[in-house]
Amino acid sequence: MIRINDEIEIQDWEYSETFQRASGPGGQNVNKVSTAVELRFEAARSPSLEPAVKTRLKKLAGRRWTKDGALIITAEAHRTQMRNRETAREKLVELIRKALFVPKRRVKTRPTLGSKRRRMDTKTQRGQVKVLRGKVRDE
Repeated sequence: MIRINDEIEIQDWEYSETFQRASGPGGQNVNKVSTAVELRFEAARSPSLEPAVKTRLKKLAGRRWTKDGALIITAEAHRTQMRNRETAREKLVELIRKALFVPKRRVKTRPTLGSKRRRMDTKTQRGQVKVLRGKVRDE
């Protein structure tokens, strides 16, 4: 069981872990031991997550989200299977916690009359500076 926060826990049946040979560090062991972890979380079928959280999670996951609604996380940075398992689970928890955050809706505002005037004044001032940079005429 993976604990996300006080209210949300992911049960063991909701995810599966498979192991494969990893690229990277490991010395002679790298060709013999399957240390890389692929964690597959069945997010679409998960009763632990609300539909809005699932939608945000799908957006955050990007290419890691499969057509059948599973989230795939791989970890192969460490030499041991246990450390890679911990890393994959931490990545999953972090991603779900990000999805739990509800972004504030942006409220459109109109610029005030004063700000419009100030903007136009700075534009005309700038234009005057550029005119003054021109060639000096002999009269």
